[in-house]
Parts: sequence; structure tokens; C-alpha cells
Amino acid sequence: QVQFVESGGGLVQAGGSLRLSCAASGNTFRINVMGWYRQAPGNQRELVAVVSRGGSTNYLNAVKGRFSISRDNAKNTVYLQMNSLKPEDTALYFCSVQSFAGMNYWGQGTQVTVSS
Repeated sequence: QVQFVESGGGLVQAGGSLRLSCAASGNTFRINVMGWYRQAPGNQRELVAVVSRGGSTNYLNAVKGRFSISRDNAKNTVYLQMNSLKPEDTALYFCSVQSFAGMNYWGQGTQVTVSS
């Protein structure tokens, strides 16, 4: 099992910035990919950004150029720097990790609200 401590969500005005952090503990030696997903009311959960243990990244097209994902393997922590936030970025953001065996583990989520 993997446990998470997520932080950094909150309320911000459009154009502002937030930084999300997620520290994983437990069976962290199994972790390959770390990342963030989001889900807005009435919408399906979608991938925002992920980063592999080797540093390869993948982003949702809508956040490219505004969001940046990074990770600290020694601390089993993943970060999401979100700049130029828009009201449509408002959602519950979930930390997620995927093991080398393909198992997915999820955090409880942190709310991001962007006011116009």
C-alpha cells in the first residue's frame, strides 16, 4: 500500500499561481510514475500531468506552458507548479502513483478554486 500527504490547494484569483505537493510513503520502492489528475463537478477525472521515475513527463494539452511537474525521488514527492490559473482549472486535484506492476494508488484530493 501507498499513503499520501497532499497539500497546496486553495482559492486563487485568475492569473495567480499555486503549488501542489504530494508526499508518498509505504511501499514507495514500487513507484514508477507519479502525477496529478483532476475532476470538476459533472466531469470525468482527467490526467493533468505525470512524470516517470526517469523524468519523462506528459501533460494535458490545456495546461501545457502553464503547469510544470517535478519530483524528488529521494523524498518520494511530486510537485505541480500551476501558473496563469484560469477558472476552468477549478477542480479537485488528486495525487496518483503507478507501480512498476501497473497498480494505481490515489490520494484523497486537494481542492483548487480559481475565481474570475
